Amino acid sequence: MANVKQSMEELMTTDGAMGAALVDSGSGMVLGHIGSGVDLEVAAAGNTEVVRAKMKTMRALGLDDAIEDILITLGKQYHIIRPMVRQEGLFIYLVLDKSRSNLALARRKTAEVEQSLTL
Repeated sequence: MANVKQSMEELMTTDGAMGAALVDSGSGMVLGHIGSGVDLEVAAAGNTEVVRAKMKTMRALGLDDAIEDILITLGKQYHIIRPMVRQEGLFIYLVLDKSRSNLALARRKTAEVEQSLTL
């Protein structure tokens, strides 16, 4: 079991990692973060809206399912948003340099960190 700081440090060992955060999707508040070159406070607030919109759409469609992760692909970056299963209302946010990362491995590491994170 890992705490927030350890979990963010573990995410930063991912090839191409630029920043990682644990975010409260209710408020958009960052509960812990690490990284440089990315304004994680602003990104977290914006991605809170992404999570809320997806949840609202799923409810409107009557989908009885959960978000595993949300991937946003930019020209130079990948952004992975992974809602926590055991801690509803929180999500892990990982920013990667697209040219230096392996998306499959990054998604796997994000899932592993989510499973081991304790609050």
